[in-house]
Amino acid sequence: MTKKLSNNQSLLRGFIEREFNRSDYTRVSDYFEFFAADKTLKEDELSADDINLGLMGRSGDGGCDGAYLFCNSELVHEDEIKSVADRSREAQLRVVIIQAKNELSFNENVIMKWKTLASNVLDFDKELFNFRDRYDSRLIDFFAMFRRLRQDLMGKTVSISFEFVYVSLGEEVHPNVLAQEAELKEEIQKLFPEEEVHVRHIGAKELMTLVNSAPTMKLSLPLADIPIALGERKDYVALVKLNTYYKFISDDNGNIRKSIFESNVRDYQGYNNVNKAIQHTLSANDKDDFWWLNNGVTIIASDAIQETSKRLLITDPEIVNGLQTSNEIFSFFKNNPDKLDMEYRNILVRVIVAESESSRDKIILATNSQTSIPAVALRTTDAIHRNIEMCLKYHGLYYDRRKNYYRNQGKRPSEIVSVAFLGQCLMSIFKSAPNTARARPSTLLNDDNHYEALYSNDIGIQVYWRSAELGKRVERFIKGSDLPRGDQNDILFYVLYFLVASICQKTDITFADFMNIDFSAIEDEQIQSALDQVYNLYRDMGGNSKVAKGSKLILSISRETKFFGVTLSEILEKIRY
Repeated sequence: MTKKLSNNQSLLRGFIEREFNRSDYTRVSDYFEFFAADKTLKEDELSADDINLGLMGRSGDGGCDGAYLFCNSELVHEDEIKSVADRSREAQLRVVIIQAKNELSFNENVIMKWKTLASNVLDFDKELFNFRDRYDSRLIDFFAMFRRLRQDLMGKTVSISFEFVYVSLGEEVHPNVLAQEAELKEEIQKLFPEEEVHVRHIGAKELMTLVNSAPTMKLSLPLADIPIALGERKDYVALVKLNTYYKFISDDNGNIRKSIFESNVRDYQGYNNVNKAIQHTLSANDKDDFWWLNNGVTIIASDAIQETSKRLLITDPEIVNGLQTSNEIFSFFKNNPDKLDMEYRNILVRVIVAESESSRDKIILATNSQTSIPAVALRTTDAIHRNIEMCLKYHGLYYDRRKNYYRNQGKRPSEIVSVAFLGQCLMSIFKSAPNTARARPSTLLNDDNHYEALYSNDIGIQVYWRSAELGKRVERFIKGSDLPRGDQNDILFYVLYFLVASICQKTDITFADFMNIDFSAIEDEQIQSALDQVYNLYRDMGGNSKVAKGSKLILSISRETKFFGVTLSEILEKIRY
C-alpha cells in the first residue's frame, strides 16, 4: 500500500518537480542534491557555483552528497587555504556534510556510512591515500583540504564544529536513527574531544520553512541620538552605540551578517597593526569615546527612512567601508558578552543612498582609498565590469558583480553568470588554460597580467557576452549528461576550450577568431563530440580532480585539437564513423 503523503510532503513534491523541470538537470535526484544543499546552507548565502563545487554526486561518496568547509563563516576553496590561514589569528572551522535523499523517511544506513567515514578520514593518524580505492577522489581532496588548513592554523586559537545534515522528505526520525547518531557523535569526539558535533535532520516541515523564508532586505538601526540628515537626499550621519552596532551586524544565530559586507572590497586582514589598534581601543578602560579614535563605517543602501527620531530603517544595506572595524567589534563582544549591557561608547555611521550603480561604485572606490588595497579587490567596480553587466542583461544573462544580487531577485542559476565563471571561461578560451580555471576558481584573477589581458575596453564588449553565452550552453549540455557531477565540474572548461579550438582549427584563440564563430551554426553534436573526446582523455589519465587541475590533460587536448588543414565537418565525420 502506497504511503499517504502529508500536506507538506505533497506540496514539496510538486515544488521540487516544478523547479527540476525549470533546471538543467536530467535526474530529479541530482536536482534534489542541489536543492538540499542550497536550503541547508541558506544562511551562508553561497552562490549556485559554490554549491555545485561542493557536491560529490557519484559512488564512493561515503554518505556525502555535499561537503563544505568554512573558516570564520566564509567558504574555503582549495586555492585559498594559505591566505585564509595567514589572515586568521582566531579560526572557527566548520565542516558541513550533507546527505540528500528524495525519500519519505530517514534511514539509519546513512548514519552508519558517516560513522565509517569519520573513523577513516578524520583520524589524522591514518593516511588519506590508503582510502582512495574506497572513496571518491573529490571526497579525499576535501578532507585533505581540511587537514591542511588545520595544520596551517597551528599555533593559533582554533575551534571546530562538525555538522552532519540529513535531508529528506521524512516527517519523523526513528529511534534507531537517533541511536546511530549518538554513536556517530561519540566516534568523532574520540578524535576531537574538545570540539562540537551536530547531527541535523531537515525533513518536510523544515524544508517548507526554508523554501518559504525570504532573505531579510530591510534592517532597523537604532541610533544614539538624532541623526544629521544631509540635503534633500536620504543620507544620514549618526552615532550608534557599539553594542547596538554589534547586534546590527549579527544574525539570529549569533554569526556575523555576511550579506551586508558583500560590497566591502577590503577583505578582513586578520591580526595586523591596524586591527590590533582597534582591538586595543575596544579593550581600553578609559573615558575616550570610540568614535573619537576611529573613522567609523559607511553604509550604502537603496533606501533609508527615519522611522523615529532615533531609528533608521535601511533597505539593502551594504557596508562598503569599515570591515576591519566591524569585525573587531563583532569579535570583541562575541568573546566578551558580559560587556554588552555596560557599553556606553559610540561608532560613527554614514548611511548613503546611492543614486545609481555608477555612484555606488564611486563611493566604494572613494571610501576605500585611504589605505593600500590589492588591485584585485577593487576590480568589480571597474567600468568594464559595469559594461559587461549591462551587455549580458541585454542578452538575457545576469552578471553577478554583487554576489547573489540577481539570485535574491529570483533569477535562475542558469541565467546568472558569476564573476568567477566568466573569468574561467575567458582563461580557458583565450589563455588555453582550462586547468588553471579548474584549479583556481577563487583566485584566478588575482594575477595582474591575466587580468589586464582579459579585461580591457580595447576588447569588444560582445566578447564577454559570447564567452558567457557559450560557457553557459556547454554547462547546460554537460549537466544534462549522465556523467557524475564531480566529473562534470572537472571537465567543463576543457570541453569549452576543445569546442572553440576545434571550430577555429587552432589552439591559440584570439578575440577576432572567437568573434568570427557563427554561434547559430554550433550544433549539439559538436558539443557532444567535444565532450566525448575530452572525457575519454580525462578518464584515460585517471579521471579525478588531480588530473583536471594538472597540466597533462590540456597538453593532450592541445595535441588533439591541432586540426590545421582539416575542416570541422571532416573531423566530425571521422568521429562519427
